[in-house]
Amino acid sequence: MSGSGHVGRFAPSPTGRLHVGSLLAAVASFCDARHHSGEWLVRMEDLDPPREVAGAADDILRTLEGFGFEWDRDVWFQSTRDEVYRAALADLTSGGFCYPCGCSRKDWSEHAVYPGTCRDGLAAGVEGRMQRFRLEEEAMGWHDEFLGEQSFQAGTLGDFPLLRADGYWAYQLAVVVDDRSQEVTHVIRGADLLDSTPRQMRVWEALSKVADPIPCARYGHLPILTNAAGQKLSKQTLARPVEVAEACVLVDAVWGWLGQDQSEAWMASMASGDSRAMLTEGCRIWNRNRVPAGSIQLQGWGQDERPA
Repeated sequence: MSGSGHVGRFAPSPTGRLHVGSLLAAVASFCDARHHSGEWLVRMEDLDPPREVAGAADDILRTLEGFGFEWDRDVWFQSTRDEVYRAALADLTSGGFCYPCGCSRKDWSEHAVYPGTCRDGLAAGVEGRMQRFRLEEEAMGWHDEFLGEQSFQAGTLGDFPLLRADGYWAYQLAVVVDDRSQEVTHVIRGADLLDSTPRQMRVWEALSKVADPIPCARYGHLPILTNAAGQKLSKQTLARPVEVAEACVLVDAVWGWLGQDQSEAWMASMASGDSRAMLTEGCRIWNRNRVPAGSIQLQGWGQDERPA
């Protein structure tokens, strides 16, 4: 852990090349961590082989390096951590925090969230297809680093998978186990993951009861970038991959979307084509209070179009 105790991270999924929405999260998490004299880690969330693209992980890391990002420890790959997740699931099972579920999505399609059919045990002749976390019926809240006070009712979320029916580890388990293992203190990410936070906080708290009692990370959710149609920029909506040759222009654009000021040193680094120096200056002048809430609709950045 850093001398300041602040540890941030960026955790992309290798389902395609890095796009500008992910770049925004990388810039914000990097500058936030370094501004607070902390460490910044990179972790590859490669838990969904059917969706992964061959070579994408290496391409993402090369792109980050080309933009001038530097991380403080070896990159972790979730695909190598099966035994750790299995041990965490065993701990949660022994503590009564999860249960086997034999339902398919079709079985509860008339409900907005999983209704807890298997909470009290599997029906006769039904085999468990997955493991679900038992989410208690109570309000959950936290102070978001950018959005302020947040609260969710457990009933709007439902019990959620920790081990999926296809045998792959669920995101909600793996991300918490790894954040705890790496002693991450601040999770800075897109607001599309806002409703994952109460789930992950509950898993974190449960693991602290049955394993090591590690303080829960603080969370901050960034504005979502959307295309002209209002769709979140993503690989699924064909967001254009970022190119290292455009690093300074792209970092400057992201900086503006994050509501940040441009200093003289920032402008000089941009003029000289030094994106690494821009990021270094960004770490110095980063201001959480300037990050906007809500989504930001962009023109010319989605569907593999060139910026206007």
